[in-house]
Amino acid sequence: MFAALALVGCAPQQSIASPAPTGKALAAACEGRDGWSDAAPPAKIFGNSYYVGTCGISAILIDAPGGLVLIDAATEEAAPAILANIRALGFDPKKVRYLLASHEHLDHVGGLKALQDATGAKVIARAEAVAALTSGEPDATDPQRGSISSFKGVTVSDELRDGEALPIADIKLTLHATPGHTPGGTSWTWKSCEGADCRTIAYVDSLSAFSADGYRFTDHPEYVAVLRATLDKVPALPCDILITPHPSASNLFARLAGDAPLAEPTACRTYAQGARERLSTRLAKEAETKP
Repeated sequence: MFAALALVGCAPQQSIASPAPTGKALAAACEGRDGWSDAAPPAKIFGNSYYVGTCGISAILIDAPGGLVLIDAATEEAAPAILANIRALGFDPKKVRYLLASHEHLDHVGGLKALQDATGAKVIARAEAVAALTSGEPDATDPQRGSISSFKGVTVSDELRDGEALPIADIKLTLHATPGHTPGGTSWTWKSCEGADCRTIAYVDSLSAFSADGYRFTDHPEYVAVLRATLDKVPALPCDILITPHPSASNLFARLAGDAPLAEPTACRTYAQGARERLSTRLAKEAETKP
């Protein structure tokens, strides 16, 4: 695995954009707008990490040694705006080496095929997400199957296992299996530095118990157990700066604008606790309306 893909010992690219677009501009542009494909300006998050997604869906660019890494792709309609944001930061989309994803739903990976075609990058995923990513169809066990549309499938070049890092020097870009929202749900952590000030950024997947009409989590205790295990795992992730696939779920724009702390040591624990409470509420309501 990754025998021919290692990217080590190279300095990060240098953006020609100076200064980088601010979080205040991003927050202002997206005020009152949160559509999956609503174009947004890019913004620096911290160090080598940038927001290049839409008003409603995150896409994160990392200026890693040896090339760029992009996490999530929003919708197919949003792909041109994501590419434009990468260019606006002074980077060449052709320098994107890896494409990663959070979970295999249209709003987060619908643009993956267009971005793969535009960049030539390799898509890396964990095994549980590969079938959906390549077929464009949600997994048969996905609670939202039947209510969420298909998307254009991609070629997955390699798989990573839980706790395994991409072969990139210095940033320790690590995969964490966090299934529950979907069977292939995945979170990512990496180190980002500004001089000697280094933080771990945690891109934590959606944790919500959403489903298609007629699906009852109480009828699938084995799936609930998987989701509960993820909710127990997330608080222990290295998590100086939390980012989520839906930026609103982690108040990201306000934090990038300086209206709330960007780094919060309890962010991952709070995020998981909120999801745990909503799951309990959902299960209680299902129990009250048992057929």
